[in-house]
Amino acid sequence: MKPIFIAGPCVIESAELLDEVAQKIVKINNDLGTRIIFKASFDKANRTSISSFRGPGMERGLQMLADVKEKYGLRILTDIHESCQAQPVGEVVDIIQIPAFLCRQTDLLVAAAKTGKTVNIKKAQFLSGPDMRFPVQKIKETAGESHEVWLTERGNSFGYNNLVVDFRNIPDMLDIVPRVIMDCTHSVQRPGGGNGCTAGDRRFVPSMALAAKAFGATGYFFEVHPDPDKGLSDGPNMLKLDDLESLIRQLL
Repeated sequence: MKPIFIAGPCVIESAELLDEVAQKIVKINNDLGTRIIFKASFDKANRTSISSFRGPGMERGLQMLADVKEKYGLRILTDIHESCQAQPVGEVVDIIQIPAFLCRQTDLLVAAAKTGKTVNIKKAQFLSGPDMRFPVQKIKETAGESHEVWLTERGNSFGYNNLVVDFRNIPDMLDIVPRVIMDCTHSVQRPGGGNGCTAGDRRFVPSMALAAKAFGATGYFFEVHPDPDKGLSDGPNMLKLDDLESLIRQLL
């Protein structure tokens, strides 16, 4: 199975940022023959602090994502946090993502399934790979066995403010669905470890990707930013935009 790639900024900060990242993705797609899916969130609803930047909101954010789709011809992925968001989001994006913390929320999964769009479910930090058969079952029983569902590995809680990746989750989840993605940037987070924000260490992103490949991952998720240290969300674990192409080359 040919690997898929998902990349984009953690949160929509500005139209200029979306353009810069989208232009880079289009160039990589043209150079390498890939079809990288563009990702950005219109609302980061699970930030550590109430004062943290969340994004432009659904209405404005979806318009900005629609503009990227029309201007650059890229497929779009974004996440939803409430079931009422599924229908309007499904009118714009190609893949609806369910955040890890919310992967057992039945109403959210059912609403996503009803859009008819591919659903990417992130594995919760408190679940094992085999546990993910139950969220998948909720999608399939709503939309039918043929409905496309992806699963994404992003690490498990390891004490306070830390994550660890058990790469055995990848083959375990491949027993459930044919497409399992490695979230290479969220897996290097230190959740809540930054005195009111999430910390992380992007040095380990390439290693996470290559290890996941060894365990059979069929897709890779990267949050990228031209200047991660100035990013308004998840900066410490985002990959530098200029480093994306070389890493994809290694994975291919």
